[in-house]
Amino acid sequence: MADQPLTEEQASPVLEPTPIYRCKQPECKAWVREEYASEDKACPLCKEPMARSIKHLPVVQKPKRKRSSKKS
Repeated sequence: MADQPLTEEQASPVLEPTPIYRCKQPECKAWVREEYASEDKACPLCKEPMARSIKHLPVVQKPKRKRSSKKS
């Protein structure tokens, strides 16, 4: 089977406006998706405060958690 080139639709991911937290320090370029931000909203790299923002990112599929079944 010959390799076929990807179409433009297949090659570029779908981007959606995504809430993020961006570090307030100008020297620090860190950002994190809102659902992965710590409760205190501190930068994971420099520990300074972070500000809420929006970034166009590919959609991340969250893994489904397996329910633990308790056996009696």
